[in-house]
Amino acid sequence: MSRGRRPSRPRRARGIDPARRAAYDALRAVNAADGYANLVLGDLVTRRRLDERDAGFATELLNGTCRLRGTYDAILERAAGRPLASLQPAVVDVLRLGTHQLLSTRVPAHAAVTSSVDLVAAAVGERATGVVNAVLRRVVAHDLAAWVDLLAEGLDGVEEQAIRHHHPIWVAQAFTEVLGSVGARQVMEANNQPPDTTLAARPGLASLAELVAEGARPGAWSPYAAVISGNPAQLSAVREGRAGVQDEGSQLVAVALSRVAAPDGPWLDLCAGPGGKAALLTGLAAERAERLVAAERQPHRARLVAQALRGYAGYRSLDGADLSPLVVAADGTRPAWRPGTFARVVADVPCTGIGALRRRPDARWRRQESDLEQLVPLQEALLGSALDAARPGGVVAYVTCSPHPAETEQVVRAVQQRRADVTVLDAWSYLGEVDDLARGPFIQLWPHRHRTDAMFCALLRRGTPPAAPLE
Repeated sequence: MSRGRRPSRPRRARGIDPARRAAYDALRAVNAADGYANLVLGDLVTRRRLDERDAGFATELLNGTCRLRGTYDAILERAAGRPLASLQPAVVDVLRLGTHQLLSTRVPAHAAVTSSVDLVAAAVGERATGVVNAVLRRVVAHDLAAWVDLLAEGLDGVEEQAIRHHHPIWVAQAFTEVLGSVGARQVMEANNQPPDTTLAARPGLASLAELVAEGARPGAWSPYAAVISGNPAQLSAVREGRAGVQDEGSQLVAVALSRVAAPDGPWLDLCAGPGGKAALLTGLAAERAERLVAAERQPHRARLVAQALRGYAGYRSLDGADLSPLVVAADGTRPAWRPGTFARVVADVPCTGIGALRRRPDARWRRQESDLEQLVPLQEALLGSALDAARPGGVVAYVTCSPHPAETEQVVRAVQQRRADVTVLDAWSYLGEVDDLARGPFIQLWPHRHRTDAMFCALLRRGTPPAAPLE
C-alpha cells in the first residue's frame, strides 16, 4: 500500500454568522454595484429578519469597514505582498471585513480569522480559504496604530495627516485649504466618530416637544431637530411620516432660506431626492400659505421624494387652500416650468459629498478629485437654472454637502460673474443663533464645530427685493 500523502478532506462547512453574512453581502453591493451602505443593509436586515443584536453588529462591521477601507487596503497589500487588484474582488471584501474585526473591534483574533475563512469558503469557494487565512494572520501581527505608523513612514504634512486619520489625501487637502492644518485634523477626527441619528419634526405635522416626549432629545440649533440613539422607527411620528431622518445642517439651510425676504409665490426644490429637505421645505412653505414643487430627475428617486412627503398629501390651509406638495420627475437643467415662477428655490446640487463622511462612511472612498471635472459644470448649470426659475426679487439657496472650494464658492462666483441680475446675500446673517458658521458671505457648517454635516449654503437674490420684507 502506498504511503504517500492522504487525500485532503473537504473542510466541513460551518454555519455562517448571519450578521457577518449580511455585512459581507452589503459590502459587495456597495463596492460592486455602487450601492449606498445604509439603504442596502437596511433592506437586508428587514428581508433576513435580523434581530437587534445581529443588525447592530452587521452595521458596525459594514460602516467601520467602509470608513477605513483605504487604510485597510494599504495594510492588506503589505500583508499580502501583492496588489489587491490581483485578487478576486469578493475575496478582497472578505479580507476587509476580517481586517476590521482584527484591528478595530473586540472580536478575538482567532474568531475573526476563522469566521472570515468560513465566510470566503461559503461565498467564494474553498480555493480562496488559504489566502484569506494567510493574509489575516499577517495582519494580526500588528495593531492598527502600529500599522498606521508603518504606512506613514517618510510622510509629513497633509499626506501624513490623511493616513493617520483615514481620509483620502485629496479630501484632507480640501479641508486644509478651508480650515488650515489644525481645523482639518479636527474635522477628520470628527468624521471618524459615528453620529447619532437626527430627526426633523415636520411643521404642521409634528412638534419637537412630541419627539422629545417619545425619548428623543432636542438638537443643538434647528428648532425642528431631535436626536435619537436608537431606531428612529420606534417613534410614532417617524412611522407615520410626520417626522423623518434629516441631518441638522440640512435643516438649517432650509431654515435660512425661509427667513429671507421674498415675494409671494410657490417654492421649488430643484434637486429634491431623496426628500428629507423637501419635506421640511413643504412645511415651511405651508406656514406662508405657499406650495412646494419638488423636482427630481430620476423617476425612482422622485418616488422616494413622494414617499417622504406623504404626510402632506391633501394638506390644506385654514381657509381650505390646497398646500399639498407637487412632485415632478424633471431635469433641473431642462426645466419643466416657466422662468420666473418661484419665490424661493433651493438647489441642493449633486456634489462629492465629502461633507457627510461621518454619516456616509461609504462615500469616503467612493469619489475621486477628478469627479469635480464633471460635477462643477453641472453645479453651475443647476445654479443658473435655479436663478432663471426665481421671479424678480426671489431668492435662491445654492447648497452642497461639501466644503470643497471648487464646488462651493467658486461655483457661486463663476455664475455671478456671468449674470447682472444676481446679488450674493450674507447668508450667515439668517442663522444668527448658530456660532462660527460664516465663510465670507456664505454659511459653512462643520461636524467638529456644529455636530452637523459640512453643509455649504449661498443665498442669492435675483433682481431687487420686495418692497415689504416678509418675516
